[in-house]
Amino acid sequence: MAQVKVFYDQVGNTLTVWLGDPQDEYVCEETGDEVILMKDQTGRVIGFEKLNVFVAEPEPLCIAFEAVAA
Repeated sequence: MAQVKVFYDQVGNTLTVWLGDPQDEYVCEETGDEVILMKDQTGRVIGFEKLNVFVAEPEPLCIAFEAVAA
């Protein structure tokens, strides 16, 4: 299974999730719901960024992942 990378920018209030290699980013597409999709040259989504993410201090940011059968 590929590695998922998650970054929370407390200053910019963004949550970025990479499902693929960030260096493969070719184009970004805004969905209109404060979500930006990052795509590779083939148009495959390799990551997304959620804008305006606020985490109340001092609560930690918790993210859970669940694998499902394809």
